[in-house]
Amino acid sequence: QVQLGESGGGLVQAGGSLRLSCVASGRTFSPYAMGWFRQAPGKEREFVAAIKWYGDSTFYQDSVKGRFTISRDNAKNTVYLQMNSLKPEDTAVYYCAAERSGNPRAAQSEYDYWGQGTQVTVSS
Repeated sequence: QVQLGESGGGLVQAGGSLRLSCVASGRTFSPYAMGWFRQAPGKEREFVAAIKWYGDSTFYQDSVKGRFTISRDNAKNTVYLQMNSLKPEDTAVYYCAAERSGNPRAAQSEYDYWGQGTQVTVSS
């Protein structure tokens, strides 16, 4: 069993930055792939970014490419989401998730463990 805990959310003005962290505990963190998802009010949860175990393979939703960066520190059992040039439409609850096969995926159904989420609010 893996437990995931997100932090780093908050209120920021448009154009600002936030860095989200997700710490894994319980079973070993590796070789899980990790993903970030988000759910805006009244909308379905959607894929944001994912990263492979060794951190050399990442991919992003088109709307965040060039603004968000996913990274991981396996020694700290932590995955990060650096979010720059934030827009009001980035407002959502952000969730991290772990996928046991180690292959980063966009489909939520492929992920085995989920955190509770952290709120990100971007004001215009």
